[in-house]
Amino acid sequence: MYNLSCYNPTSFILVGIPGLEKFHIWIGIPFCIIYVVAIVGNCILLYLIAVEQSLHEPMFMFLSMLASTDLILSTATVPKLLSNLWFGSQEITFSGCLTQMFFLHFSFVVDSAILLAMAFDRYVAICLPLRYNTILTPQVMVKIMVSIIVRSFSVILPDVFLLKRLPFCKTRVIPHTYCEHIGVARLSSADISVNIWYGFSVPLMTVISDVILIAVSYIFILRAVFLLSSQGARQKALSTCGSHVCVILMFYTPAFFSILAHRFGHSVPRNVLILFANFYVAIPPALNPVVYGVKTKQIQDKFLLLFSLRKTQ
Repeated sequence: MYNLSCYNPTSFILVGIPGLEKFHIWIGIPFCIIYVVAIVGNCILLYLIAVEQSLHEPMFMFLSMLASTDLILSTATVPKLLSNLWFGSQEITFSGCLTQMFFLHFSFVVDSAILLAMAFDRYVAICLPLRYNTILTPQVMVKIMVSIIVRSFSVILPDVFLLKRLPFCKTRVIPHTYCEHIGVARLSSADISVNIWYGFSVPLMTVISDVILIAVSYIFILRAVFLLSSQGARQKALSTCGSHVCVILMFYTPAFFSILAHRFGHSVPRNVLILFANFYVAIPPALNPVVYGVKTKQIQDKFLLLFSLRKTQ
């Protein structure tokens, strides 16, 4: 029998980056810069989409949802990381740990679903251009966005209850900079086979199904593009997908690399894995608005117009 306090621990200790304690202050500087870039970039992107009527299109609605999710992902992890690295604030309450874990995994699944929705948007725009406005109506857009939130919430919420049922009597020291489901579950002295099964298989299968559907969408897109007779039309069609493909690669490549490194990279030092995991949750939210700002002409034009108006005032 476990003590009742084991089921209601007051707090956990986030170690930070083991072995690099004397470099914590310096490590925090690039993360702070990346976080500021993520906040400023995504807020500007959301502002432009909100105020510019010409950007009230399905693709930019999905982009605004991606920017909002990136803000949640960054804010759920980086501020606590910086307080740990700079001020030695290693303690996190049990409820705070569960909240951080939920929003971390929730943001990941939402981002994956948004990238799938954006792939569908590009498929309709290129393969069915004449039916674009009749397929992606405002009502359909609302349904897609609500379904993304509901699916992600339904997939990740059980993680919270799977952790709340566990006793934590052995140790409450987490050898990481943030709380994630399996990492916290491994601190328990009870059987965590259900946590491992659900924590790996269900979210992973959800994301893998998104990847497969995105790949199928782009097979149809490429097929339609290469059937176009004009070289200029082919280039224009492919350019509209450029920013989306960049974001897909930035999101999925490090995610799967991180999963494989944790599963098979037993020779990789733990501090390297933790650093990589932190860069993964910090860098994509900062780069996404930059990529769309550089690759998408409508956003680039509105951004330049916004700052030229500021200078003339």
